[in-house]
Amino acid sequence: MINSLYPNFQRWSAWGSVWIYGDPHFGDKDMQKYFGYPSDEEQVKNIRKVVGRNDTLIILGDVGDLKWIDQIRGYKVLLKGNHDTGKNKELRYLFEEVYDGPLFIGERILLSHEPIDVPFALNIHGHTHHRPRIGLNEFNAAADAIDFKPVNLGKLIKDGALANIPSLHRITIDNASQNKKEREHES
Repeated sequence: MINSLYPNFQRWSAWGSVWIYGDPHFGDKDMQKYFGYPSDEEQVKNIRKVVGRNDTLIILGDVGDLKWIDQIRGYKVLLKGNHDTGKNKELRYLFEEVYDGPLFIGERILLSHEPIDVPFALNIHGHTHHRPRIGLNEFNAAADAIDFKPVNLGKLIKDGALANIPSLHRITIDNASQNKKEREHES
């Protein structure tokens, strides 16, 4: 169980691991040509190597050809990307959960398709191809940025991805304390 997730999302890790993978772009030959994407079969094979039937796979948008989703095991969650428009019926049939925009899954964990600069949360996103995997408050989980292998959310957290990210509550308290000190100093 990943305790740093909000209770509503802890169920994702109740019986297995939570894996994250962004931007598979299944069926997009330009991604293979210009971004070095492997074949669709190879991507599915890489996902199936780690994602079991009791696991949760969160795809951070830009799925591409939906026929490949049936070949992936586990409980599937999608945060829609800019290439996922107009497929609502199919997406809701293939994924157990579909979200149209960014999603806070914990006090300090934000999932999104595109990067969002939030000082009080780790933003795990896709969309930006070939950018470094991790920044101060971000982790790029686009398929090509993670070597086409899903990332284990529990391991990412255990490895310290949240260590330097203060909570919104801590930021608010520190700002209020600083403002109080400044007002007292002015008096």
